[in-house]
Amino acid sequence: MAIALFLILVLMSFGFTMLSSVGSAKKEVSSTRERMRQLYLAEAALDAALLSLRTGGTGNVGSSAAPITFGGGAYWTEATDNGDGTWTVLAVGSYGRRVRVVQGRIRASTQAFHHAVFAGNSSGDPNYVLEFGGQGSHGDVVNGDVFSGGDISFTEDASSTGDLRATGQIAGGTGDTGVTQPGFDFSGFDFTDPSIVNVATQFATHGSSGSMSGGGTADEVPENNAAHIFRRNPDDRTDETSGTPKDDYFLEDPHESGGGGGGDDDDDDDDDGGGGSAPSMVSIDDGSGTTRRVFYIDGNLWVHNKSALTFSMASATGTGVQVTFLVRGNIMFSDNFELQDGALDGVAFVALVDPDEPASGNIYLGDPIYGTIERLDGYLYAERDFIDVNLDETGSLAVTINGAMTAGNHVAIQRTYGPDPDDHSKLTVNWDPRYANGTLDLPLLSSELPPRTYHLEAWAEAAPGAR
Repeated sequence: MAIALFLILVLMSFGFTMLSSVGSAKKEVSSTRERMRQLYLAEAALDAALLSLRTGGTGNVGSSAAPITFGGGAYWTEATDNGDGTWTVLAVGSYGRRVRVVQGRIRASTQAFHHAVFAGNSSGDPNYVLEFGGQGSHGDVVNGDVFSGGDISFTEDASSTGDLRATGQIAGGTGDTGVTQPGFDFSGFDFTDPSIVNVATQFATHGSSGSMSGGGTADEVPENNAAHIFRRNPDDRTDETSGTPKDDYFLEDPHESGGGGGGDDDDDDDDDGGGGSAPSMVSIDDGSGTTRRVFYIDGNLWVHNKSALTFSMASATGTGVQVTFLVRGNIMFSDNFELQDGALDGVAFVALVDPDEPASGNIYLGDPIYGTIERLDGYLYAERDFIDVNLDETGSLAVTINGAMTAGNHVAIQRTYGPDPDDHSKLTVNWDPRYANGTLDLPLLSSELPPRTYHLEAWAEAAPGAR
């Protein structure tokens, strides 16, 4: 009996221990569930703050005195505008008798052309580096903000005057890291809008063969047609166009006096951007007196002529001209493009991806033979990449972009071509703030692209006392 009693006591002890353990486990599970619900509510609060900012609010949603009830609990946010385009948000989730707090940073992301250089790294390449280099007078210069969806590297004597922001690391400079920014969405544009000049359609309907001094024979349309500033598939540039998919449209106006002029396209290193002659003019006026146009090109766009070094858009007195080129293909700059009136004129070149052409949506800089490009005035957007062509000692020793250089994926220009300090073609990008501050209205882009988007840049759990 003594042994049996002892065994009963042992079993009862085990039973009480098991009951205690089960009770503790239940409490632990319940506590874990509560904490998870508190976290989910805090995350919901952060989403609500983001929605508030996107819809014109302050980011403050509810309050500790009047929380938003949700999912059996409640949440509220406390948002602080930091004055630099970011908001610090404390998001509180309450469930049961306790709360959890998440601190997030929301950034107002600017749209296309709000940076001097932007490389979104849409491909998600973990090894991508936006590189700037060059020694002495050959050092790259960026006057404006820079963003990279990968890393940023400033080496040697390259410099920047703006803010540096990167998803990865920044070498050779200081700035914000761990920063993300969504790309720019052009997919919602209605290219069938009658206000947009469909260049391919105009050539299919009204095109005929014509010749131009210094430009060979190509398809052209009459001067009273809005698409008259283009020539399609010229026969004197088949070496350049024979390897391109789709039709090639060249920005050159056969109806302007001196069309195709602007200097002798040779390989002299003393190119001053105009070859010592006046630029070859391009006039968007078809007789209607228009000063604003949107052109849609289902093909490739070239700024390249064998008898010209520089093209310029003819300005209009008092208003200037504003033009947007939307290209479903590639854009190739082999010659200079300059604004006639830098205060009133504005031009955007947008290269969009054609889903049926894998190698589309790029902007190429440089002449395949001579590299005569030295200056581009305009807002440049490549849905994929910027790629260099012949930017070296036999081509362009320096390229200056006055406007913006924006890539959905990569700015993939490698301009160091030798071991010597001078073996680097200098890139200078001078950001033009007129589009960003609203003083320049680019057709379609200013109205269709929202000036700001908001996204959650970073978040982490904070102590309840942080609020």
